[in-house]
Amino acid sequence: MAYDLEEQEQLDALKAWWNRYGNLITWLLIIVLAGYAAWSGWNYYQRRQAVQASQLYESLEKAVASRDNALVQRAASDMADKFGRTAYAEMGALAAAKSAFEANDFKVAQQRLQWVIDNGDDEYKAIARIRLAGVLLDQKNYDAGLKLLAGDFPAQYAGIVEDRKGDILVAAGKRDEARAAYQSALAKMSAGNPGRRLVQLKLDAIGGAPKAAA
Repeated sequence: MAYDLEEQEQLDALKAWWNRYGNLITWLLIIVLAGYAAWSGWNYYQRRQAVQASQLYESLEKAVASRDNALVQRAASDMADKFGRTAYAEMGALAAAKSAFEANDFKVAQQRLQWVIDNGDDEYKAIARIRLAGVLLDQKNYDAGLKLLAGDFPAQYAGIVEDRKGDILVAAGKRDEARAAYQSALAKMSAGNPGRRLVQLKLDAIGGAPKAAA
């Protein structure tokens, strides 16, 4: 009897506790479960987006291989519209810019590269800036190209940036500044970098060393 009485007291205490806190606990559980469902749903959405983006990127690569620039540009536009927050969209825009450039459509090439500069991560932005500077070089827009190469770049691109600056400065007739840019490119490239040989050839072609002061 004493045991039954003690058990009843425990049940009464549990009921009182539940009456006081049960509603709060229920809401907390709902919030936790809703958060987990949202997190699971977001992960599923992200995986699905990545799969669809990769499939579209494969189509773009095939169009590049077949030199179908019109199809490349359509695929790149679809990727930017539907999967603009994925790396595939950035890679697709770079590939589409190259395809447009080879088709002598410089305006579209610039637009694709600018999209990467505006929307890509730091590494893709760096690649796009360097390539866009090259497009501007071909258009003899030297000041805009040099402006694009100003500012910070990831360390691994420092030598390439200086090399591209040298190319623009040579075209602009500024040999001494070009020479300095090529020398800087060599200094920033590792000894095993295969690009060093080309930079050295460019440097040799414009005299290799600055003129001595009169």
